Amino acid sequence: MSKDNKKEETKKETKKKTNENVHNVKIKIEGKEWKDAVEKVFSAKQKTAKVDGFRKGKVPRDIYEKNFGKQSLWFDAAESLVQTAFKKAMDESKLIPAVQPEVNITDMNDDFIEYSFKIITTPQVNVKKYKGLNVKPEKVEVTDEEVNHELGHLLERYTELVVKDGKVENGDIAIIDFEGFKDGVAFDGGKGENYSLEIGSNTFIPGFEEQVIGMKAGDEKELNLTFPRDYASSELAGAKVIFKVKVNEVKQKQKRELDEDFFEDLGMEGIDSEEKLREELKNSIKAEKEMDAENRYVNTLLEEVSKNVDVDIPEEMVNEEIERLMEQFEERLKMQGVSLEMYYAFTKSSENDLKSHLEKEAYANVLYRLMLDEITKLENIEVSLEEAEKEAEAMAEAYETEKEEFIKHFGGLEVVQYDLKMRRTIEKLKELNK
Repeated sequence: MSKDNKKEETKKETKKKTNENVHNVKIKIEGKEWKDAVEKVFSAKQKTAKVDGFRKGKVPRDIYEKNFGKQSLWFDAAESLVQTAFKKAMDESKLIPAVQPEVNITDMNDDFIEYSFKIITTPQVNVKKYKGLNVKPEKVEVTDEEVNHELGHLLERYTELVVKDGKVENGDIAIIDFEGFKDGVAFDGGKGENYSLEIGSNTFIPGFEEQVIGMKAGDEKELNLTFPRDYASSELAGAKVIFKVKVNEVKQKQKRELDEDFFEDLGMEGIDSEEKLREELKNSIKAEKEMDAENRYVNTLLEEVSKNVDVDIPEEMVNEEIERLMEQFEERLKMQGVSLEMYYAFTKSSENDLKSHLEKEAYANVLYRLMLDEITKLENIEVSLEEAEKEAEAMAEAYETEKEEFIKHFGGLEVVQYDLKMRRTIEKLKELNK
């Protein structure tokens, strides 16, 4: 057999396997149930329908259908019945969807409507090996250099700003008023008053901060600048502009000392000396590194197990996971005050680019979930609703919220139950690979 024929056979086999998880279930709603749904839609639309020669709410059905068409009633009735049809599809087929089913209307007339539900079920998973894998957690150590680095950050965070007499230098904070002009006209977003600009932070466009250096409190100056060609605003990209700048005040950072005042400002219980602070920082760094190391260990372990798994994952499951990851990404952007549209503009990318970027992670997430589900069955790992209740109570206490509120935010008690089961399965995996 040639290589091309082998590839073709593989494609056919893959398609055959995938099709085993794809089920098309047709459901017909007819007779009185369908007619009542259409009549209910008409009754609602009749109240607001405007037809010459008839008062609002008094348009006969035949006149309404003549003016707006029967289909306008049918499609609204179809939408109102889709959940009823879906429940019937589930009851009749006894299938459990792995992703949100796709629904289409295959036929519709005065007597009935027929829906077709494309239901993707969970594929078969064969985990060939998950015990005795050569994966070990890494040892975590904290160096003096790391503690010194963190201490430096802490001192920087608590740096005091003092008013400075003299010229602005790199590293200083210049309190400025500014306004930008393009072709003599002020542009949107180019004005600020008493703005605290840290020189050297590269907050403003190239050349701005450099030209403020050397100015003193009370000085005014015009800065001739050019916006970068790739600037987010197309109106300003590559444009030559003038910024009128006035320095109101100059401040410089005053480095803190590890003295009594600093420890008091720090407000950390029991920390009143450099020795104690260093020990606290060391413990904090170690805890963070241990968490990172644990995450890497679990990911490496899951990746190693996945090399010994046979499964054909429907693309619909991956696509649904991509959508979930995109929603998470959008939420993280919102917390930073950035929208998806702004992100696409800044990165010169598109929705398709982001989806392509997330595809590998989405596939791994689905694969690991299916894999862990199968190992859970193989190891007979169970979590009762009572155990899930206790877990929810403990987690709610940790997050300082009410249990019911926590369960609602988490997605329901069943989600808490599933999450606990997965964590127990991962712990079992670690135990089996010591």
